[in-house]
Amino acid sequence: MPSLSWERIEALLSRVQKPGRYVGGEYNAVHRPWDGADVHVCLAFPDLYDLGMSNFALMILYDILNRASGVLAERTYLPAPDMIAEMRDAGLPLYSLESYRPVADFDVLAIATAYEQLYTNALELLSLSGLPIHAAARDASHPLVIGGGHGTFNPEPITDFFDVFVIGEAEDVMLELVDGLRQTFAGSRETQLRRLAAIGGLYVPRFYSPTYATAPRTVLPADHSQPSASASPTGPAPCGLPTSASTLVALQPTVPEAPSHVLKRIMPTLPPTPIRQLVPNVETVHNRAVVEIHRGCTRGCRFCQAGSITRPVRERPVAEIVDAAEAILEATGYSEVALLSLSSADYSQIPELIRELQARFAGRNISISLPSLRIDSFSVELAAMLSDGRRSGFTFAPEAGSDALRHRINKNISTEALLSVAEEVFARGWRSIKLYFMIGLPTETDADVEAIIDLAHEVRRIGQRLGGRKAEVHVSVSTFVPKPHTVFQWEPLTDGATVERRQEMLRAGIRGRGFSLSWNPYPGTQLEALLARGDRRLNAVVERAWQLGARFDAWDDWRNQEAWDQAIAERPSDELQAQFAAPESLLDFYLYRRRSEDEFLPWDHLQSGVEKRFFLRDYRRSQAGELLVDCRDQCHACGILQSFPDLRTEEWQCPVLR
Repeated sequence: MPSLSWERIEALLSRVQKPGRYVGGEYNAVHRPWDGADVHVCLAFPDLYDLGMSNFALMILYDILNRASGVLAERTYLPAPDMIAEMRDAGLPLYSLESYRPVADFDVLAIATAYEQLYTNALELLSLSGLPIHAAARDASHPLVIGGGHGTFNPEPITDFFDVFVIGEAEDVMLELVDGLRQTFAGSRETQLRRLAAIGGLYVPRFYSPTYATAPRTVLPADHSQPSASASPTGPAPCGLPTSASTLVALQPTVPEAPSHVLKRIMPTLPPTPIRQLVPNVETVHNRAVVEIHRGCTRGCRFCQAGSITRPVRERPVAEIVDAAEAILEATGYSEVALLSLSSADYSQIPELIRELQARFAGRNISISLPSLRIDSFSVELAAMLSDGRRSGFTFAPEAGSDALRHRINKNISTEALLSVAEEVFARGWRSIKLYFMIGLPTETDADVEAIIDLAHEVRRIGQRLGGRKAEVHVSVSTFVPKPHTVFQWEPLTDGATVERRQEMLRAGIRGRGFSLSWNPYPGTQLEALLARGDRRLNAVVERAWQLGARFDAWDDWRNQEAWDQAIAERPSDELQAQFAAPESLLDFYLYRRRSEDEFLPWDHLQSGVEKRFFLRDYRRSQAGELLVDCRDQCHACGILQSFPDLRTEEWQCPVLR
């Protein structure tokens, strides 16, 4: 099908908000002849343009693919609800922003599955493109639909809809995938997928068969107490009664090309930073130049999936960062550059980097931001170096209110040290501090929540003493979700009644002048946990929720909770009906039970490189309240270096190996 006419698109734009989302033509967008490439890739972020344009992973792939011989890469995003309605009424399919070519015309549709709340959006994107949503209904005449991002470390609840998942870093495998497809263009979809299944880091779910076994078990409540006498959809399992739901015991390959375990792909050396970064047409979440200074984290926070699945640490040289920053600013016209990483202050040469950047951009009105900082005086010093006298807000993430609970989650910062840092922040002229906490952490008690309140008040007192009445403390509280490939992956989700009661404690305790408090509604947390911890049986629930109108699940204003409640209540497959007598039993099974240490978890066949036995050892250390020191100071034998032995080279940047 040829490109859509501009007139058909333009006719809709006067009837929607932010029409700039849908017109393309961004500065630095790549426009190449369609016929000049033999493989055409559409990179899709299944949420608003405003978010997707800030996704750095897609920007990297856009750069890599468009520099490859014979490959063309374009972009699409999920339109807002008003534009979706207009497109459906007009019979206009989803199109790429570079050429206005229908998405269905591409050879590959690569959909970012960065987090669980994008799953129903992915189905909407497939449907709006005019594609069958089920992978089994698509053949070689349709685009190959692949998923990638952190969400692929347990993609089981959406395996019906994708042909391939990239496990790990797509920069390391994307061109191999393109070559594999190029070699099998003349073959069937089965032939194509068998070729791709043999490539390391590619997971083809149709070539794996799940095995379930029924074994009665007692489902323990999420607050680590004895089983309660009643249950609700947001509460613990009923009275310790056994459930006969089948547990996954294996996912076995069904073709010789598919490995029994898929090990993630990683880049030994970080790929070149995209220089001609796209400049969006409308205001986006992060509208600035970006340089990734290092990848991975050595802190070992036990709740953090990103820190686990991005190991080991790889750093970019100072000179490369500085040169890239200058080139990007010249190519984009931006006046701000963000130094991207999970923990910017942990970059081993951060003082030298800041000095070099300041020297390079002296007198040019260029600002430099560090999106993530530790809670220590060193971070305050770094922020002061970059602030140019401006002192607005400072952000820290203590995560827990008490020292004891921070020890259990391996957050190595004491209350005394945190208050000392707060004093330094206010003394240097900052007027506000934002504190990030979680509730619902394993072993948490009401006393730990009271400690959050006490800590917030103490920080405010310090601020008022040093900064007067203008001092502000902003407290943001999320609810902990036990994620795959973390130390806490065996833990249950804390029940809704407990979470909401503790949220009320915080609302009552953190109020008045100088305070603001925000929190996540529990239904959104429950949905995130269900999708993060589910197996293949939940594909039917995801599809049914989408059919009932679930979209934009990450947006509190747009999430259709009624659709999810109905989909869960229906248990929309014979298997779910047979396994779970009621919606409560489905939620109990997936959310509110502590999984046994010998249970096969739905993501066990997908390997991050960190060994499960390390997670188990650290899980027991957590229960004992033991801290682990930073990996830079001592290797804890997590298994990542054994998983990738070929990376032990002189050029390798992991601090543990130096």
